[in-house]
Amino acid sequence: MPLKDKIQDDTKAALLGGDRFVCDTLRNLKAAILNEEVAQGKRDEGLSDDEIEKIIAREVKKRNESITIYEANGRPELAETERKEAEIIARYLPVQISEDELRTIIESKITELGVSGPQAMGQVIGAVKQQVGNSADGAAVARIVKETLK
Repeated sequence: MPLKDKIQDDTKAALLGGDRFVCDTLRNLKAAILNEEVAQGKRDEGLSDDEIEKIIAREVKKRNESITIYEANGRPELAETERKEAEIIARYLPVQISEDELRTIIESKITELGVSGPQAMGQVIGAVKQQVGNSADGAAVARIVKETLK
């Protein structure tokens, strides 16, 4: 089942189940997907699951940034709302690989590319992101690549 259809079905289930928070969160996600479809001129044919996963990852990242800001400003109740939304949205992402697995992939890419030093960071990050897709957080990839290429 396409990811967009699964989100639609889960939205209906939440609405029928009376879970207003989940329903509203999924509606916001669907709006973000629709905005991207319109921006790319793909309203009729829709986006691929990979493109939708990128949108979902971006939405989760936004929530996580908001959590950090709210906690820094002493607003734990708002941070908790964002945390719940991030958990609901993250269900639609592929299973995230562990940091140890990510380190192994990064080290093998560095060896495969035969590069060293911080100037090769972009090349390594690009190769790793191409391999792991949305199953790894971009910030984590960048951090581990930076640590490894010192």
